[in-house]
Amino acid sequence: MNDNLHQLRCFGCGTRIAGAGAQPDFRCSNCGDLFEVEYPGWTQRRGPDRPNPGALKWLWRERRMSGEALDQSGVWRFRELLPILDNFGNAVTLREGNTPLYHLPRAAKVLGIDQLYAKHQGMNPTSSFKDTGMTAALSVASERGFAWVACASTGNTSAAMAAYAARAGLRSLVLIPEGKIAWGKLSQAMDYGAVTCQLKTDFDGCLKILTEIVRTAPIYLLNSVNPYRLEGQKTPAFEIAEAFDWNVPDHIIVPGGNLGNSSALGKGFRELHELGLVARVPRISVVQAEGANPLVRSFAASNGASIEPLEAHTRATAIRIGNPASWRKAASVIRDTHGWCIDVTEAEIAIAKAELGAEGLGCEPASAVTLAGLKKLRAKSLIAASDVVVLVLTGHTLKDADYTIDFHRGALLSTEEVAGHEREIAALRRNAVVVDATPAAVLAAMKDRTA
Repeated sequence: MNDNLHQLRCFGCGTRIAGAGAQPDFRCSNCGDLFEVEYPGWTQRRGPDRPNPGALKWLWRERRMSGEALDQSGVWRFRELLPILDNFGNAVTLREGNTPLYHLPRAAKVLGIDQLYAKHQGMNPTSSFKDTGMTAALSVASERGFAWVACASTGNTSAAMAAYAARAGLRSLVLIPEGKIAWGKLSQAMDYGAVTCQLKTDFDGCLKILTEIVRTAPIYLLNSVNPYRLEGQKTPAFEIAEAFDWNVPDHIIVPGGNLGNSSALGKGFRELHELGLVARVPRISVVQAEGANPLVRSFAASNGASIEPLEAHTRATAIRIGNPASWRKAASVIRDTHGWCIDVTEAEIAIAKAELGAEGLGCEPASAVTLAGLKKLRAKSLIAASDVVVLVLTGHTLKDADYTIDFHRGALLSTEEVAGHEREIAALRRNAVVVDATPAAVLAAMKDRTA
């Protein structure tokens, strides 16, 4: 496989350009749509010149035994499917990826599903799925000689970008919406040395201002409009397929924010299928918060053909986005794989998060929309008991510890939001109790909890 053969294709009008020919904002100069990376050499190679699927699978498995950082990366050990660098020695890695796939026995039993799993991307170096995309895109920036990189962020992107920039010896700029970010995430960007600016606007306003900046200054944009981000973010699809011995699950459920993740996973599974590494592509569904659901509304109005931006409101800050950049790509993935796009309430998110916690898996609120969405799909009989289902958890629970504490203290949801869910919430809450410093008092508290 030619390690240097790639180009960019506009997702809207189909215009193709060289990778280095993209505008600073990664928008097509003809129609304004986003690009995606494609590898024309793959379709040109047939017969004996086609890569041997069995040999690739063996190679990728063997690399996990290697002590080399590049081989231990869950992104770069699949580098045959990521020919985006002139020299793989230029890759900037924190040994991201290779995240665990957990079985969810309790949720599976309650929902009547035989096989339910969670792919926990919160187990990456900076505790979110953004690391897989950042290692790819920031490596391109470093190889092309940029000194500054930048992003607008609701938290996870800024943490990942700042960490990888620090690792590469680059400077980083972060624009965040004032007061609309979990401090656990912002603390990471600060610790990794980013120049951090809080703007009196929302995420979409931050991205708009940053786009204007990169058009006039030599700063490399690292939001998910950057197509190389999605190249890294497609690799969990490879890991999931590998975990099932290259028999892909029936259904993948993904949180929906800026919609780059669902777009990337769809691309990853599609490429595996095109190269003969898997026999089919799984169904991919996207779940959004009810107060930040532009793609849900798009499907209701036009089957995903157009979108109306909205002012987003949800406590799941990672998906509080009202004008998602990758909506067209995500809509195509949902349609092509016959998935669904649904939304869930704030109470449903909080309950699902606590239920995942009861399995021993902590995740940030945005991740929990996947379980909440699965419960709705199962209730509508859209998912069968025999289906193999994988929930993508995008961030670690400590990304937003205040959310968890407020839930267990009973301070997270309003009375209106709790209505109809009182018993579920009461059964899940585990607030710390104050007792006398005696063994008897502690044992009594234990008895009260288990009564």
